[in-house]
Amino acid sequence: MRSGRYIGVMSGTSLDGVDVVLAAIDEHTVAQQFSYCHPIPGEIKQQILNMCQGQQVTLSQIGQLDCRLGILFAQAVQAMLRAAAIDPREVTAIGNHGQTVWHEPQGEAPCTLQIGDNNRIAAMTGITTVGDFRRRDMAFGGQGAPLVPGFHHALLGHPAERRMVLNIGGIANLSLLLPGQPVRGYDTGPGNMLMDAWVWRNLGLPYDKDAAWACGGTVHHALLQQMLSDEYFSKPTPKSTGREYFNLGWLEYQLTHFVPIAPRNVQATLAELTAISIAEQVMLCGGGERLMVCGGGARNPLLMARLSALLPGMEVGSTDKYGVSGDDMEALAFAWLASRTLSGLPGNLPSVTGASKETLLGAIYPV
Repeated sequence: MRSGRYIGVMSGTSLDGVDVVLAAIDEHTVAQQFSYCHPIPGEIKQQILNMCQGQQVTLSQIGQLDCRLGILFAQAVQAMLRAAAIDPREVTAIGNHGQTVWHEPQGEAPCTLQIGDNNRIAAMTGITTVGDFRRRDMAFGGQGAPLVPGFHHALLGHPAERRMVLNIGGIANLSLLLPGQPVRGYDTGPGNMLMDAWVWRNLGLPYDKDAAWACGGTVHHALLQQMLSDEYFSKPTPKSTGREYFNLGWLEYQLTHFVPIAPRNVQATLAELTAISIAEQVMLCGGGERLMVCGGGARNPLLMARLSALLPGMEVGSTDKYGVSGDDMEALAFAWLASRTLSGLPGNLPSVTGASKETLLGAIYPV
């Protein structure tokens, strides 16, 4: 492993900011040293939303957004370096996930697209940048996602305990860290994405803080069962999904089966959809001693309470309790993946993605 200081940059499906984290990484440790969340301008956020749900776009629009996101990610790194008083020359590399605008791992020509020009990041920061992590795994027949279970295993695996790591971002994904078994992981379905879209549609808020709106609603059980009947939830693993599937259009279609439901009750039902779709997968995998939760959903008291109730006998808590920031987990993972790429080490796990072999991930943009 090439030791050094690495920066991870993550802009996820929730679009709640650009997460930037600095970590010292060697063969045995990942020591977080600083973190920062950079705002995404409203105009850019809207351009992303306009692109990632199947709307018609031009090559010019894709190219311009790729450029603007590259500049935004570079500015986020620069802001973090200033706040941490770190000289860019002290940093070995940046691992940039990029912004996913399309993910289609099935079909005749599987594809995934993360934009945010890595050339501009390297040029503006003066730091070697590693990006485009997902497509090499797909070239070997994998889903290209999720890529974080290997990192979860490296940091949080245990030789005796049955542990699972749950990331609740826009999409929820589960990593199975079960002693004596290959690491597995996959997307369980929507995390915060549908709840965020619905509260934005009805209240103009970016998210339902502390689930206050959802807590005042009542679960509509017929709607819940209608949504849970979607084929994605029973689809075998490996599997992955994103905003191109679970979006406001998907929800609006589900609602057409019913007379109008009070918006607050829809929000409560969406929270229950996230909790139940996760809990069912945890139980399907045999449960365990601990469910360690990261991502924005770890700060949603309703989700956490429902997961605890649906998984009796399993300790449900934030990864912060185990020394890894739940807010920074994914950004840390891509700093770690960058270190593996520069070290000539594989970054994917075929047992997770379904790829035919382990492989190096990403392209290197040196300075």
